[in-house]
Amino acid sequence: MNISVRTARPAEYAPLGDITAQAYLQDGLLDFGESDSYLGELRAVARRAAAADVLVAVDGEHLLGGVTFVPSGGPMADIARPGEAEIRMLAVARDARGQGAGEALVRACVDRARATTGCTAVVLSTQRTMHAAHRVYERLGFTRSPERDWNPLPELTDITLLTYELTL
Repeated sequence: MNISVRTARPAEYAPLGDITAQAYLQDGLLDFGESDSYLGELRAVARRAAAADVLVAVDGEHLLGGVTFVPSGGPMADIARPGEAEIRMLAVARDARGQGAGEALVRACVDRARATTGCTAVVLSTQRTMHAAHRVYERLGFTRSPERDWNPLPELTDITLLTYELTL
């Protein structure tokens, strides 16, 4: 497989939204399944692309997955502090998993952060059950930052998102 990472094209927004939504659904990561309100956010790639950098991993023209890179101070940041970039909504199509697409997307985000003046770290949130993703993050030098773990919807659910960071 010849994986490359680039900025998502508008024609890829809907397919990437489907890949992202299906990844979260198939992995049981949404509390309310198809009725989960976060599903709309996962599918809203055009909205993310207007506020952050949406990157895709492709093999030729075949879309494998994508990620949202939030530069320091970006409006889509959940946990980033000043001087930190954030990785959000990493997803790889089920049939493309285990072939390096997820790692290529994370590496591209780290490279963008390193190229950003004043960026000192990259942070991300992940669910406890995303073990394959955790292995990718750790292999690339990210470390757990449990003091930053958080609950995105404390009034609705008892989910705690784990946080990782990479000092640049």
